[in-house]
Amino acid sequence: MIPPRDRPAKPYGFRPRPRPQPSGPAAREGRDHVVLYGWHPVSQALANAGRHFHRLLATENALARLKEAGIELPIEPEMVRPSAIDRLLGPDAVHQGLYAEAEPLAAPALDAMPDDALLLALDQITDPHNVGAIVRTAAAFGVTAIVTTARHSPNATGVLAKSASGGLEHVPLVIVRNLAEALITLGERGFTRIGLDSDAGTTLEAVGPRRPAVLVLGAEGKGLRQRTTECCDLLVRIDATGAIRSLNVSNAAAITLYALTRSSGTAA
Repeated sequence: MIPPRDRPAKPYGFRPRPRPQPSGPAAREGRDHVVLYGWHPVSQALANAGRHFHRLLATENALARLKEAGIELPIEPEMVRPSAIDRLLGPDAVHQGLYAEAEPLAAPALDAMPDDALLLALDQITDPHNVGAIVRTAAAFGVTAIVTTARHSPNATGVLAKSASGGLEHVPLVIVRNLAEALITLGERGFTRIGLDSDAGTTLEAVGPRRPAVLVLGAEGKGLRQRTTECCDLLVRIDATGAIRSLNVSNAAAITLYALTRSSGTAA
């Protein structure tokens, strides 16, 4: 029997339904079922009418914060103690009293991108922290969508969603089978395909704002693959002036997006 002090308090007006507890987050994550935790990822998802939820766990303080923010709950929450979420995610996850299981967002088609779009394309970037940070940056700079592959890319769940800090609700992921083919298709539509390469002969400053355009980012260490490079119209580098010349890919994405969007006009 659970001691009284360990029993989670029940939220006023709600009657949580008992359900079996999966053994860990890996049992509930995947491309057809995502886990979101933390204030920004969960609150942004709750405010997104396009999200469909299976489960919402929240502490008493987190529920009060959601109420203060005026966020309506599309699903009946289960009020729990922080330790209940710790058991699902592990003690090191910063969940801020919020945990949700939801359907993934619908992935738009590549040919549905508008003619003035600014896209990102990720060439086998597998670190969910980096991809999440890129998604967050993309949301900050008004990127239309992020093109990524079904293979060699992390799922839009868990650590990635936490690192994106709610950005997944604002920047859709376009999932393609082959990145090179996707870049060829975009080129045929008039997109300028700009690959980021530390050894490129052209500097980022020489490019200027472009629309429509797709910024192509390669994995740290490996960079852009040869086939991906061949599908780019321009290869550009960021000129670093300090002692360290290499940048984390998410930081490089932020600098490049600033350069590509710093003017209200566009360049042909």
